This record gives sequence, C-alpha cells and structure tokens, in this order.
Amino acid sequence: MKIEGQLEFQVVERTSERVVSEMPILPGVKNPYGVVNGGAILWFADVTATILAMGPSDLPTEGMAGFPLAITLNANFVSNQKEGTLRAVSTFVKKGKRVNVVRTIVYGKSDRLIADVTTNHVAAK
Repeated sequence: MKIEGQLEFQVVERTSERVVSEMPILPGVKNPYGVVNGGAILWFADVTATILAMGPSDLPTEGMAGFPLAITLNANFVSNQKEGTLRAVSTFVKKGKRVNVVRTIVYGKSDRLIADVTTNHVAAK
C-alpha cells in the first residue's frame, strides 16, 4: 500500500507578536473520510507557532542554535473541513527568557474554529 501526501503553507503575516499562515487543503492531506488529517493540522499549527517563537527576522536553518524546540503540545480539535484553505493564527500566551508559550488557533471557512493548539518552546542548544 502506497500512501502519499503533500503539505504546504504560506506565511501571510509575521510580526514579533503574531504569525498568520494559510494552508490549502490538497488531496494528500485528507483522511479516508475526506477531511484534513489531524496530523496535518497539528503540523501546520506547530510550524506556525515555531515561526513566531523564532522572532520576526530569523529564518530556520537545519541544526541552527537556539531553534525553538516544542517541548509540549496540547490540541483540541473542534471541527474539520473538506476543501478550501485553513488559516493559523499564532500569538504568545507567555514570552519568557527560557520558555515561550504559544497559542495557535486554526480556522476554516467563514472563520470556523478547527483547532485550538498550545505549544511550549525552549531554545535548543
């Protein structure tokens, strides 16, 4: 059995306090019921949160020092959708010296709540 999928998204807004991303719903991210796979939603939320935790000027590179490593992730899936675009909005709950707490809300069509995800990040060494 071969299973394929493609995940992609664009950052459409990036400031020191907020990151907004949009992800098209492509056929490869859907589960057998035809809606977006929960893992794809988590990936989208986590990467958007990580971009916020990095700061507005940093771009990620493999093995970089200080990468904001997620140490916990809590997700509440509220709904889902079959087509269109998802939008993730990440903001800080707490911006600390050692730990950053980020809340990412994933929205669907007509600002329908899809998921509420909270991540805690520490700087990797």
